[in-house]
Amino acid sequence: MTEKKELTCIKCPRGCGILVELEQGSIVAISGNQCNNGKEYAKKEVTNPTRILTTTVKVLKGTEKVVAVKSKEEIPKEKLLPAMEQIRKAAVEAPVVLGETILEDLCDTGIPLVATASVARKRDC
Repeated sequence: MTEKKELTCIKCPRGCGILVELEQGSIVAISGNQCNNGKEYAKKEVTNPTRILTTTVKVLKGTEKVVAVKSKEEIPKEKLLPAMEQIRKAAVEAPVVLGETILEDLCDTGIPLVATASVARKRDC
């Protein structure tokens, strides 16, 4: 029995509608993509979906209350919610420098969480 999955490609502005056909968990056909990026996206999305995680982390003694952060690499999609729970509990003390590692190992992936902005320390702290 053939299983069909419909995807919208996010690799370029075209947003192609892609149809992936699977038999017993193996890809047998990919259609609808207008470029090879779409085909590669569909393969990965069906077999091992991953995402870059972007969010914020609480800053202590900073001129801002939070700092923007992201995973340095894509993490498995099923780890997004557990990673957000780990991040919710995290806090970093100012100053924070762009590119600074905030968490060394995001949700046991081996992938660090890094700052995508800088936050200065409050002068009265």
